[in-house]
Amino acid sequence: MRTKPPVVLVFAGNDPSGGAGLAADILALSSMGCHALPVVTALTVQDTAGVHDFMPIEAEWLDDQARLVLEDMHVDAIKVGMIGSVENLAVIAGIASDYPHIPLILDPVLASGQGDALSEDELIGAMRELLLPHTLIMTPNSVEARHLASDDPDEQADLPLDLAAARLIQCGCPYVLITGTHENTPQVINTLYTEQGRAGSESYARLPGSYHGSGCTLASALAGAIASGSEVPAAVKAAQEYTWQTLSNGYRPGMGQIIPDRLFWARHKDEGKPS
Repeated sequence: MRTKPPVVLVFAGNDPSGGAGLAADILALSSMGCHALPVVTALTVQDTAGVHDFMPIEAEWLDDQARLVLEDMHVDAIKVGMIGSVENLAVIAGIASDYPHIPLILDPVLASGQGDALSEDELIGAMRELLLPHTLIMTPNSVEARHLASDDPDEQADLPLDLAAARLIQCGCPYVLITGTHENTPQVINTLYTEQGRAGSESYARLPGSYHGSGCTLASALAGAIASGSEVPAAVKAAQEYTWQTLSNGYRPGMGQIIPDRLFWARHKDEGKPS
């Protein structure tokens, strides 16, 4: 029997609104019974309405933050969110290469929930080449999946998600979970892909409004489930169920987007996923 919580190393930016980034990761991981090691990749100027500016942490500082705790503790999983710069990506890829036994879960943050761009094309290319080969599972939304899978803007708009997933898997990432919040479908359909193609889909009621930090919540919950010993398909299901509950219990503390309630279980009974 485990006598201490699983430990998850988290690379992400700091969001002063607490809706996304490290704050979201810590809350989601804590809800999954894990201990988070927050490594700051960037400082951001943002609120619930959007990102106004950001400043990547120097790569040497990023490397020192992560390696010191990796030498001090046993880490069960690594979760990567906002990276901030190509130099930071190279640092994270180097750490992943040095610790290949630790599963890495990637939330490829290319834009904020409001659509503010956070990743340049050079960073996207480096992500495909350097980081995906060390990634166990990534969790792009459909827009991010198409952008990561193609450098051609004309192709991106109509690229089938099955093909986008196949290209990402060819980069070395064995599992790709594409979320359907940006698709024009009555329900949100999230699909898990492997080398064999579609491995399963889950459908959820499409909730009104827009959310700040939903992607962070899903990827961190997934990292927490994997860190706790779940196999990928079971972890994907558990993370999606948890994330839907955080969204359905979301609240709006500011003038912008809704924030998922990652501690819904502390205030509400679990009513389960609606049919």
